[in-house]
Amino acid sequence: MMKEILYKSTRSTEGTLKASEAILKGLADDGGLFVPLEIPALDVTVEELSKMTYQQVAYEVMKLYFTDFTEEELKNCINNAYDSKFDTEEIAPLAEVEGTYFLELFHGKTIAFKDMALSILPHLLTTSAKKNGVKNEIVILTATSGDTGKAAMAGFADVPGTRIIVFYPNGGVSPIQEKQMVTQKGDNTYVVAIEGNFDQAQSAVKAIFGDKELAKEMDEKGFQFSSANSINIGRLIPQVAYYVYAYAKLFAEGKVSKDQKINVVVPTGNFGNILAAYYAKNMGLPIDKLICASNENRVLYDFFTTGEYDKNREFILTNSPSMDILISSNLERLIYRIAGDDAEANKKMMEELSKDGKYSITPEMKAKLADFYGNYASEEETAAIIKKIYEETGYVMDTHTAVAASVYEKYKKETKDDNVTVIASTASPFKFTRSVMNAIDPKYDSMGDFELVDELSKIGNVKVPNAIEEIRNAEIRHNNLCEVAGMKDIVKKFLGM
Repeated sequence: MMKEILYKSTRSTEGTLKASEAILKGLADDGGLFVPLEIPALDVTVEELSKMTYQQVAYEVMKLYFTDFTEEELKNCINNAYDSKFDTEEIAPLAEVEGTYFLELFHGKTIAFKDMALSILPHLLTTSAKKNGVKNEIVILTATSGDTGKAAMAGFADVPGTRIIVFYPNGGVSPIQEKQMVTQKGDNTYVVAIEGNFDQAQSAVKAIFGDKELAKEMDEKGFQFSSANSINIGRLIPQVAYYVYAYAKLFAEGKVSKDQKINVVVPTGNFGNILAAYYAKNMGLPIDKLICASNENRVLYDFFTTGEYDKNREFILTNSPSMDILISSNLERLIYRIAGDDAEANKKMMEELSKDGKYSITPEMKAKLADFYGNYASEEETAAIIKKIYEETGYVMDTHTAVAASVYEKYKKETKDDNVTVIASTASPFKFTRSVMNAIDPKYDSMGDFELVDELSKIGNVKVPNAIEEIRNAEIRHNNLCEVAGMKDIVKKFLGM
């Protein structure tokens, strides 16, 4: 009999929830994030995993966390998620480039890694609602730095019993990202640009979630909020699966022997993607170093270096906009864990963060971060590595993946560590064509966005993804702009309240 895994808030000592209840709620009432009471150990061997498809590996991982789902329910969610929406049969192929393995997480409907979790979340949520007898319509409320929004809308578009509202920073996403969002179909979708940055959007969304009066009013009208951001445990756990799959694949191809340790490099802003790798490691996957790559908004690099998290700094708009984040929401799950699952200690630090914009961890906590290595790449370094790898190998990577590749070069130079290494490749270069093409050769700057797409396809010898073809001539369906202070009113308006 498999062990039941329950969830609790990172900010409270009381109360536990089943997986389906935690997925439905998204964010805990006290503002904390849901964490499993323990991280379960993988119960299949790497030999067994190496013979499995992506869907089968995903089941082996998720069944350990989502213990109140039946086998049929969970397999149903997985098979509905990882199907022909992905443009490769493997779902997450590994590309070997100069001896390093790029785990391509961008073959889904919106060509970014968010699809890996957001294609399954709607199914997990609607299944959870049924299991818990929820009659209300589920309203997904989310802030995006470019990718989550589109991936969530693509996942939830026209899913019965759900509506989705996405806020993004006006001028703070790439032209292709914006076009993907504002052309989104589905009668239950709503997209709004805000006059502010991602952190302001994310903080306002959290405040709307915590608004008790609004929750009561919504309940009377037959609605309840849930979240598609990486704060939802139903989004984090599916991400654990692709690290397990990558290892199994390396083993199947004879690139690693049994129990041989690998390093994982993850470009991260909100800390969810690298936290998933940390969970995989704690499940027994042989990962040695977790290499955390930041862009010029180097708040995580500074945290790993000094033990102080300090968001009081200038917010920099970079060419890797999905990482332009100063409040890494998911870091709270790691802080809770290295504090020895101490909700009080964690809560105190999160209060300091919201009051003073910073907190410091103790030397004992810092000692528990030995698994992590943090560094960052400047805009120039990011562009330089795109050009270098393209010229040497013909492989074209996006700006976020390039941040990771650049940090990995620094890590190797500093440590001489030659472990087999997997780099999480988090977006297709077609999503950031202008930045990518300019890095390869400034002459491309005079071209239009879609001309660049065709040129990238030609020089990289890769087919233009459907996600881009679809928006080439798509009509703009969403043309909304609001101040941060007006976000709550916009939500009420969309729900007809």
